[in-house]
Amino acid sequence: MPIIKSAVKRAKQTIARRERNIATKRAVKEAVKAFTAAPSAETLSTAQGAIDTAVKKNMLEKNTAARRKALLSKTAKAAGVKLAPAKKAAAKAAPAKKAAPAAKKPAAKKAPAKKTAEKK
Repeated sequence: MPIIKSAVKRAKQTIARRERNIATKRAVKEAVKAFTAAPSAETLSTAQGAIDTAVKKNMLEKNTAARRKALLSKTAKAAGVKLAPAKKAAAKAAPAKKAAPAAKKPAAKKAPAKKTAEKK
């Protein structure tokens, strides 16, 4: 066990981070297993979301995630899973509000150019 305060704190932080990382990895594994057990659009979405979260938290490399998601998609296609249409596009179009035009500030007056002294 460390003696120095900063080392003690670092050890505590390491333990907390490790638990968080393990939970993220566990969520990916569980979601993928749930999809392979019962392929559906919902489980596919959950599994891909878990993989994306792991990438965002630097638990997986981007290319590894792409490979895993491609494998999930291939499995879904073989199982005949039909994907639901994207909800985000419809949700973004519905609550479109017009923003009030920003009030223009009056143009600042330019300072007169300084004349340089002429040499005689």
